[in-house]
Amino acid sequence: MLAGMTPTPRTPWTLQDIDRALRASWSADTCCPSDGTRIAWSPDNPAWGHCDIISLVVNDLLGGELVLGEVFHGGEREGYHWWNRLPSGIELDLTREQFVRGETVTEGRAVERPAGRTRRRWEEYLVLRGRVEGRLGPLPPVPGL
Repeated sequence: MLAGMTPTPRTPWTLQDIDRALRASWSADTCCPSDGTRIAWSPDNPAWGHCDIISLVVNDLLGGELVLGEVFHGGEREGYHWWNRLPSGIELDLTREQFVRGETVTEGRAVERPAGRTRRRWEEYLVLRGRVEGRLGPLPPVPGL
């Protein structure tokens, strides 16, 4: 910071602020259709296909662990579901509502977040993160970059 300048105070975020910013950022260009069903994104189910990159952005903001479970429908595995375990141990799943066809999600297991770029969906993550940052203001740095 330059001499004589004072930092600009930032209003702390609430969980409601974070939730609203994430939900306002979902769209077809950040969705990943289910591994098994290939169902496309729809405004009628905006959380669909966003769990992986939402869990990364929540991890950016709140820390903790990424949690991964398997998704089943009619006894058949359809794909995977991601959510967060906060440092307090509380599990936070901001996209669970996407399962409207009777899907079930197995108990999750903690997985290590890759340092830096992810192998899958890096561009979509950056788009979504940028939209969230546009609503909340500056976010913490991407871990590992």
